[in-house]
Amino acid sequence: MLEEIALAAAPVVSRAIELTGIAIIALGAFATLALFAYRMARQEDYEQAVAAFRSSLGRAILLGLEFLVAADIINTVAIEPTLESLAVLAGIVAIRTFLSFSLEVEIEGHWPWQRSGAKQRKG
Repeated sequence: MLEEIALAAAPVVSRAIELTGIAIIALGAFATLALFAYRMARQEDYEQAVAAFRSSLGRAILLGLEFLVAADIINTVAIEPTLESLAVLAGIVAIRTFLSFSLEVEIEGHWPWQRSGAKQRKG
């Protein structure tokens, strides 16, 4: 009985998480763009505004990707547990993980296993 309820709820939960991820990316992009436009209207330093824009947009994309990966996992494990769907999930997770990793490097400016320059000088 509990398994039937979980299987019935899985597509709804998966879709809700997926839509949340999409909303996070879209709202993050619009909010980041609005903040960038505001900074440009105030004639703030262009380089700093662009750096803040890229960082904020990257973080919104990263968070949205995490939700999309979670939805894919739920969809594959609970809804379509076949070997083919598992292979597709592995590919999707690999691509999204690579994107997340690339965005993190772009935002932070260094590899995750490297400490930032300030931390290295202090330590």
